[in-house]
Amino acid sequence: MRALWLLVLTGLACLPLSTAEGGIGPSEKKPKKAKLSQIKEEDNVLVLKKSNFERALNGTQYLLVEFYIPLSGPSQSLAAEFAKAAEQLKKESVDIRFGKVDVTDQKDLKKEFGILEYPTLKFFVDGDRKNPVDCKGVREASAFITWVRRQIGLSTVLLNSTDQAKTFIDSDDLVVIGFFKSVQGGAVEVFYDSARDVPELPFGVTASEEVFADFGIREDMVVVFQKGKPVHNEASEEGKLNKVDLTGLIKTFTMDLVIEYNLETSVKIFDVPVENHIVLFMAKSADMFGSAYDNYTSAASEFRGKIMFIFVDTDETRNGRVIEYFRVTEVEVPSVQILNLTSNVKYKMPADEVTPENLRNFCRNYLEGKAKPHKSSEEIQEGWDKKPVKVLVGSNFDRVVFNKKNHVFVLFYAPWSRDCQKLLPVWDEFGKLYESRKNVVIAKIDFTANDILLINLERYPFFRYFPAGSETEVVPYKGEHNLDAFAKFLEEQIKARKKDSSKAKKEDPEKENERTVQKEEL
Repeated sequence: MRALWLLVLTGLACLPLSTAEGGIGPSEKKPKKAKLSQIKEEDNVLVLKKSNFERALNGTQYLLVEFYIPLSGPSQSLAAEFAKAAEQLKKESVDIRFGKVDVTDQKDLKKEFGILEYPTLKFFVDGDRKNPVDCKGVREASAFITWVRRQIGLSTVLLNSTDQAKTFIDSDDLVVIGFFKSVQGGAVEVFYDSARDVPELPFGVTASEEVFADFGIREDMVVVFQKGKPVHNEASEEGKLNKVDLTGLIKTFTMDLVIEYNLETSVKIFDVPVENHIVLFMAKSADMFGSAYDNYTSAASEFRGKIMFIFVDTDETRNGRVIEYFRVTEVEVPSVQILNLTSNVKYKMPADEVTPENLRNFCRNYLEGKAKPHKSSEEIQEGWDKKPVKVLVGSNFDRVVFNKKNHVFVLFYAPWSRDCQKLLPVWDEFGKLYESRKNVVIAKIDFTANDILLINLERYPFFRYFPAGSETEVVPYKGEHNLDAFAKFLEEQIKARKKDSSKAKKEDPEKENERTVQKEEL
């Protein structure tokens, strides 16, 4: 990056490779010579196949290979930046080359290197085919160049004085400094590894007592500086750092605190090694969008590196797939969910309002293991049908509401909704009125904890009547929320169904007589 070159030009010292970091570096042996000129190139990138792959490995010391699908959007967007970096490094060093493999054509190479995502990038050193280094999260030409340089040499700048540290901090809007009492072994090696994986940012390291004292640092620590000021620090616990956690934390600073999901950012989101994603589903056109988004952003800083905050605009039709994946319905918006990428388990925020307090409580409970995972159906409760109001869940819903004998009236509610909390006792009383009534079932279902496939859904609480004998008919209730109104509606619906049934029975004998007469005439 420009900042690193500026530091070199201004005379800041760098660590000797042999004493500072365990970079890949040149090996003792010289690479075998092979004629790369015999391999076809496109935009300075070697076109690799099974037949020439080994030749390419032996023909250059460092080879970064992109495994791609031509029609893949992410592969296409990466191609131009990859080619720019290839051209620049080809000019600088004959020992560094870029190559690409079309996995739709080269299935053997795809299988050999276990390629499951596209594009996937792997870095080969000294012709070693068995142990390539994964290159993840790099998307721009400058980042590719920095990434490769850090793999084969220094990943950090050594800061020996306070003046050097201040110059380094002022050299870029965002920099990372590792404060370690020793620049070799232990946690600092993890820091060097993280620096190699985050080429977007300049990394410095210091073991200077002067720098420690001037910055008020007493223990091994990684500090992120933004526009000259420390914005985050990560202490080394018992002399240890976790590379995945540290890399994930630092990478989040290369992105906005809240990331809007779209085709461009979707790739970057999954490049950051943070396994917990919280997603706000809301329409930008909504009246409360501004305040809700501000609240969402204000809660995000506390969980940086632990939970990635993402926003999905439900007005955007191209977001349909992600909305469908999370099974978010229009009436649930705004909705907040957490997804764990490792377990693929989802969690719904148990609150209506997108407030900083609700968001923080939700995230804290999740991280502490207290949040309740969302499933397509809750477990059927013991004695669910023994009380006046039957308790439905996703797995028994259709069986109860669509049947031949019973008229079923259902309340769809959210347990945390104040309106629902006020209504539930009324609904219990309503259930008692029909407890001994034959062929009438009063029921309720937690709509937020069970996935129910119905059309024309509403914001909870809402009600639906399912008449006896129909497997498709659903009647919405739009009346007042009191016992008299509920009872009047239900009796009218039942009475109407009885009239329809009686009318149908009267019509059947007449039709039968008509058919008999027609037979006799024939």
